[in-house]
Amino acid sequence: MQTPIKKIVVFRALQLGDMLCAVPAFRALRTAFPDAHITLLGLPWEAAFVERFHHYLDEFVHFPGFPGLPEQSVVPAQIPPFLSSMQEQHFDLAIQMQGNGSIVNPMVALFGARYTAGYWRQEDGCPDAGLFLEYPTDVSEIERHLLLMEYLNIPRQGTHLEFPVTAKDVDEFNQLCLPLEAQEYLCVHPGSRGSWRQWPPHMFAAMADEFAEKGWKIVLTGTKDERPLTEEVASLMKHKSMNTAGRTTLGSLGVLIKNARALLSNCTGVSHMAAAFETPSVVISMDGEPGRWAPLNKQLHYTIDWTSEPDYEIVLRQGMRLLEAT
Repeated sequence: MQTPIKKIVVFRALQLGDMLCAVPAFRALRTAFPDAHITLLGLPWEAAFVERFHHYLDEFVHFPGFPGLPEQSVVPAQIPPFLSSMQEQHFDLAIQMQGNGSIVNPMVALFGARYTAGYWRQEDGCPDAGLFLEYPTDVSEIERHLLLMEYLNIPRQGTHLEFPVTAKDVDEFNQLCLPLEAQEYLCVHPGSRGSWRQWPPHMFAAMADEFAEKGWKIVLTGTKDERPLTEEVASLMKHKSMNTAGRTTLGSLGVLIKNARALLSNCTGVSHMAAAFETPSVVISMDGEPGRWAPLNKQLHYTIDWTSEPDYEIVLRQGMRLLEAT
């Protein structure tokens, strides 16, 4: 890339955990191009992500979906005008950070950017221009995107995650009027996208009771759709809990996790929020990819691969170890 880069578009239309794992790459990109206008192309919810990370990203554009991508339904009639609007932007650099490129590389090429970069697979063949990195496997999601940045001669600026907390977030948290003091409670998050990725509710309830026996307040967290799940966990517990599922915004949930003593959760977005806040956590991985998604700080966060170690006692032991560490 010999000419000045003034307009960049990054394609990553995914969910919260995926986006937080890309923040170190966004940080490196912004540091390398401090004056560039950086646009994120993503799912509708990511407009709020761009607002939260305005120091790295300047603009949000809604991605209307594409055949083969499962994150949202596709409206075929919207694709031609979407591609036309991308071409009219005359981007200097388009970066494909969605995945291995097998589906979306041809689409991103149609944006018509001066340079296009991203990932490729051997079986698909490497796109021209020499700006595509063969998709790294067996690395963390954080490292994968930093490897792409380094391939583009963009130095990394650390691997740490971030989740900026705003005054609005604090106000939304205060409006909940929860009878809690910082560091006196534990967050238990039994939900995850896809029931197959969820540790059984009775085990979450048993772990929560173990913590309650030690004198900790238990706060159940989740989305509105996960409310039945948190109610099930609460009903299985012997001790009282505080169910906040469906009551929190993303920002107020951030405040709740930031001030918690620890988090118990599936391998999902909140585990990456805890990593950003350095809130100790025990994470149960049900999808067999702990190396990809586990928090990098193994002293603060312990991830159990349930597919190879389906042992409740391991989860209990690690939870108690974290609580006794400080």
